[in-house]
Amino acid sequence: MTYTGDVQVGGPADVRELPDLTICKLAVGPYENNAYLLRCTETGDGLLIDAAAEPDRLLALIADQPISAIVTTHQHGDHWQALEQVRKVTGAKVLAHPLDAPGLPVPADRLVEHGDRVAVGVVTLEAIHLRGHTPGSIALLYDGGEGDKHLFTGDSLFPGGVGNTWKDPERFEQLYTDVVERVFDRLPDDTWVYPGHGKDTTLGAERPSLPEWKARGW
Repeated sequence: MTYTGDVQVGGPADVRELPDLTICKLAVGPYENNAYLLRCTETGDGLLIDAAAEPDRLLALIADQPISAIVTTHQHGDHWQALEQVRKVTGAKVLAHPLDAPGLPVPADRLVEHGDRVAVGVVTLEAIHLRGHTPGSIALLYDGGEGDKHLFTGDSLFPGGVGNTWKDPERFEQLYTDVVERVFDRLPDDTWVYPGHGKDTTLGAERPSLPEWKARGW
């Protein structure tokens, strides 16, 4: 596998070819956000996770191929600066969790709850609600079978810890609990994690640090 997930703002996308899905990771904007373009191998349909910034670069990545949906992982502005323009050009539907959708610059076409399925062509992704970074943060899980699980976590899980909860102990406890129960307790170590900023990781690389995260409280 040549995919590493190490991308830089202004640089090329990194592309991962799976049997049923192609994943393109692109870094955009002043906060070095990651945007992910997923494309169904069978149908060619596409889905964009977080139209974060630099709409021209995102549209160049999409090119002249269709995308049916744009999923916004959470309401923070650095994750939707390009949403309005990309939606206008592509006609894609906007998806978000109902608790965060009011914070977006355009109305959501579909509200996505915990456990709902999101389709890209014949492939489906599972929405996982991870509360704490924001009330309506969601991750998306592509489960291609044993040894082929891919989790797009927004700002809820990174290499080295859960997302920022601004030293609020209740929010940290909620996010830590959700990440443990809804991610680590049910998914194997080889699950690949694609975060909203920075480098990728795996659950196996992070799992030994869970007690340390809980003890430090962030």
